[in-house]
Amino acid sequence: MSQAPEVLPNKNDPCWCGSGKKFKRCHLANAGRVMQGTISPMRYVPDNIIKPPYAATGNVPNTRESAIKSPEVIERMRVAGKAAAEILAKAGELVRPGITTEEIDIFVHDLTIQMGGYPSPLNYHGYPKSVCTSVNEVICHGIPDSRALEDGDIVNLDVTIFLNGVHGDTNATFAVGNISDEDKKLMRVTEECLWKAIEVVKPGMLINELGRAIQIHAHENNFGVVRMFTGHGIGETFHTEPQVLHYFDKFDSTMIREGMTFTIEPMITASGETAHKTWKDQWTAVTADFSRTAQYEHTMVVTADGVDVLTAGPGAVSPSAPWNR
Repeated sequence: MSQAPEVLPNKNDPCWCGSGKKFKRCHLANAGRVMQGTISPMRYVPDNIIKPPYAATGNVPNTRESAIKSPEVIERMRVAGKAAAEILAKAGELVRPGITTEEIDIFVHDLTIQMGGYPSPLNYHGYPKSVCTSVNEVICHGIPDSRALEDGDIVNLDVTIFLNGVHGDTNATFAVGNISDEDKKLMRVTEECLWKAIEVVKPGMLINELGRAIQIHAHENNFGVVRMFTGHGIGETFHTEPQVLHYFDKFDSTMIREGMTFTIEPMITASGETAHKTWKDQWTAVTADFSRTAQYEHTMVVTADGVDVLTAGPGAVSPSAPWNR
């Protein structure tokens, strides 16, 4: 991606980026917003790596998977969850001004393969990269590209590994250099929302209580909860039942049962705005008012008396509830 010149063109001159648009309708109109850079071709995964069924074609089969997993599947998910947590933590250490999200994607891709796994996002419904990198106003599904992260940005890294036939899914938001107090609060409250929901999980609860916990804490801090994107069941299938809403819906009567495995991954907006727009790439979702957003995610299994968070624990970016550290 071209870098902005020291002397900017006049409003009616061609934009410096080479888009063919006038400067006033391109980078001037989008000042302060994330602009997509160049996206490189999809990267190769060696033949010896066990792959999910969509890896070759991008077509995701419509398979049904029990929401309640066997002990054997749960043990495999425990290994995958630990691997995902390690990849996320190491990728987060790369976050700094000047690094591109493409470079982070290459690191995640290579490390996932070194661990013997397949990067689950790669070619899932045609997604072209191995990790989602969502910067500033990007809610989720940001595609890694040639844009360099800038001091003051915040970026969410969403990592999923397919290992031993199951998926482990986790994400966190990272500060790029020196960020504002407002962004620090947004990140802190978003992580707190995740853990407030996790603390509710136990057999016999309605799943809508998770969304209630998130919504209450977000609104107490004058933040908004994105409704379009949800947590999800996970196991041998990347996304399956149950759906986990991050807001309270009185009609969502799914009962939480021992052995269920799912993610909780609230997306919280700084302005309180909950609407979104999607870029022409059909993946990148941004807040409608371009306010900043943060997200944290864990994969978990419901136990007899509560929950076991498979992507938390020592070394994880979000190892435990912030108030218990």
